[in-house]
Amino acid sequence: MLEVKNLHVTVDGKKILKGLDLTVNKGEVHAIMGPNGSGKSTLAYVMAGKPGYEATEGQILLDGEDILAMQSDERAAKGLFLAFQYPLEIPGVATMTFLRTALNAQRKHRGEAELSTPEFMKKVRDVAAQLEINTDMLRRGVNVGFSGGEKKRNEILQMALLQPRLCVLDETDSGLDIAALAGPRHGRHHPLSAAARPHRARRGACALARPHREDRRQGARARARSLRLRAIPGRRGLKPWQPNCAP
Repeated sequence: MLEVKNLHVTVDGKKILKGLDLTVNKGEVHAIMGPNGSGKSTLAYVMAGKPGYEATEGQILLDGEDILAMQSDERAAKGLFLAFQYPLEIPGVATMTFLRTALNAQRKHRGEAELSTPEFMKKVRDVAAQLEINTDMLRRGVNVGFSGGEKKRNEILQMALLQPRLCVLDETDSGLDIAALAGPRHGRHHPLSAAARPHRARRGACALARPHREDRRQGARARARSLRLRAIPGRRGLKPWQPNCAP
């Protein structure tokens, strides 16, 4: 699904990524770890097409098509979704309006009919209920006055509604307790893949730089937790996975 080949990226004239290779197959979750400045957010931003992040060499292939020449909206239409570490507030734009506009834009790109207001309201309420999101929150401006947990749940709600092909999650667990991670786990039944930059070490990782001693310890604990997860009822299909990542 996703292939990153020999990717070189500069930001403000400074080289950040120097020949990154990464493959993410359908249904896989890859955790990308490394110290500050190693290029984790840089990778997420250059995939999403953020201005100022220049790919000077290499390719990013989504379903075999290089997305580097595309605009950000074209990448989103192709099925790329970026969940921000610090979601922005958008005063004056109601969350419901934002969600409906985004969803119908995606449906139009796929050649599907746009949802009417009653159809959209039913869909968003069903998904919000599954994620335990109070619909009163959706009547407010996008992320305006939201707590950290509400902002992250709003990102997961967008992901569940849009059903993208590839989700890039930039520290989606940052500042949250473990119970608040139910949203991302809930979405695993969708046929998508994810390349996540985790705040905590969980299940294993591919590193963008040689890990420090404490990072190696965290990775060992994460692998141990991954093995134990197989014994949890209802999670038997989960197996420890080996990321296909080369720094």
